[in-house]
Order: sequence, then structure tokens, then C-alpha cells
Amino acid sequence: QVQLVESGGGLVQAGGSLRLSCAASGRTFGSYAMGWFRQAPGKEREFVTAINWRGSNTYYADSVKGRFTISRDKAKNTVYLQMNSLKPEDTAVYYCAADHFGMGSGTSAEYDYWGQGTQVTVSS
Repeated sequence: QVQLVESGGGLVQAGGSLRLSCAASGRTFGSYAMGWFRQAPGKEREFVTAINWRGSNTYYADSVKGRFTISRDKAKNTVYLQMNSLKPEDTAVYYCAADHFGMGSGTSAEYDYWGQGTQVTVSS
């Protein structure tokens, strides 16, 4: 069992930065791939980024490439999402998720555990 708790969301102006954290419980955290997804009002949940269990491979949606960076600290059981050059269209609830296959995926159905989400609002 893995429990995930996101933090770090908030209100920021366009062009600003935020860093989201996802703290995980469970001894098997290190073997899970981790992903970030987001859902804006009235829209489907969409993939943002993922990192494999080793932290050696990362994947990004085209919309965030070059602006967002995912990383993980196994010693702290935490995954981070550094978001720079934020745009109003990045406004959404951001969710972290854990995938026991460990390779990293852009498909939400492959993730086994989800956090409760954290709101990110980017003003223009």
C-alpha cells in the first residue's frame, strides 16, 4: 500500500514558478514509477510528467517540456515537480500517482495509487 500526499500548490503570476512535492508512505516506494497529472475545470485529467523507479528516465507532455522538471528523492520518499515559466493554461489540480510497474507511463489507468491533489492557479 502506498499513500501519497501532495503539497506546494498555490496562486502565482504568469511567468512565475512553483515546486510541488508528493510525499509517499510505504516501504516499496522506491520500486514505483511516479507521475504527475493535472485536471482543469471542465477538462479531462491529463498527463504531465513521469519518472521511472530508478530516476534515470523522465517523460513530459509536450505542453510542459522545457518548463517543468520531475525528480525524486528516495531517501525522503518524495517526488518533486518544479514548474517554471508558468502560464494561465497550467491552472489545474495537480495529482501525483504511483505505478508499480516502475517504468513510467503517460496513461492514468496504469497508476495504482493517487494523491488527493493540490490546486495550482496561474494568473495572467
